[in-house]
Amino acid sequence: MEEIIKVQRNFQGDIINFQTSAGRIISYRKAVQEAEDGLLTGVTLVTDHNGSAQLLDQTYEDFTQYPSIY
Repeated sequence: MEEIIKVQRNFQGDIINFQTSAGRIISYRKAVQEAEDGLLTGVTLVTDHNGSAQLLDQTYEDFTQYPSIY
């Protein structure tokens, strides 16, 4: 299984991409899908107030401690 090791944020601070332990760069949506499929470890899926899936890290919750991809 792969895990998320880095993040890329847009100018507003929203996460737009992740880098996995295998070196892949995947979009936020792709990461949510892979988490739902059980392909990513170390993450939790929650449903926000709009009914959308949100990805959280099990340790830091919002990925604030993760280094940037670039």
